[in-house]
Amino acid sequence: MPVKVKLLRYTNDAELLCGAAALTSTRSGTPSEILRKLDPETARQVIKRVTGYGHGSVIEHASFTFSIEGVSRAMTHQLVRHRIASYTQQSQRYVAYDMLESYVTPPSIENDGEAKKLYDQALASISRVYEALLKMKIPKEDARFILPNAAKTNIIVTMNARELRHFFNLRCCARAQWEMREVATEMLRQAKKAAPALFENAGPTCVELGYCVEGKMKPAECNLEEIRQRFKKL
Repeated sequence: MPVKVKLLRYTNDAELLCGAAALTSTRSGTPSEILRKLDPETARQVIKRVTGYGHGSVIEHASFTFSIEGVSRAMTHQLVRHRIASYTQQSQRYVAYDMLESYVTPPSIENDGEAKKLYDQALASISRVYEALLKMKIPKEDARFILPNAAKTNIIVTMNARELRHFFNLRCCARAQWEMREVATEMLRQAKKAAPALFENAGPTCVELGYCVEGKMKPAECNLEEIRQRFKKL
């Protein structure tokens, strides 16, 4: 099933705003004056130069809000570990689940007939017990205790551009969990389209730094040049 990610909102004129922030520290004019006089191309050049020095704080002024839909609880448990962000997630206390319809199947299980049969049987059993508990008037917040990590959920997440770049470093990497990697890569594609100067060369660390930082943990199948070219084309 394709990843469902939607960029809902982002800072208006994000590149102009971040460019003005970058110039504020080195010019005598006020931020409002600098922003008023700044043109898009100059802003892009300033952002590239200043962030190239490692001064990432200037792009914290731009924020991006995404809707991430139909992903597993296993995925969102990883997502919310990124603390410099705001999250609002669909609540299992209030929303009843149909486990036969609303769960994620990993490709490794989907592509293995015997494993898929066992997986579906287990989820069907959970669904029957969950529904039985609800019919017994057990509160949803208690019945949810038996729901698995496979349960689908929806979540809204807001991050600033600097934190997003850090998030992409970690979660677009080939070592990231498959569902998280797919979500992060689609988030990057949409963010880059909205504000290309803020996300130039963004992606896993091998794209941004030019080399892999995973050391012995680097997956054997990784081809760094192919990865860099793929993210460059996003």
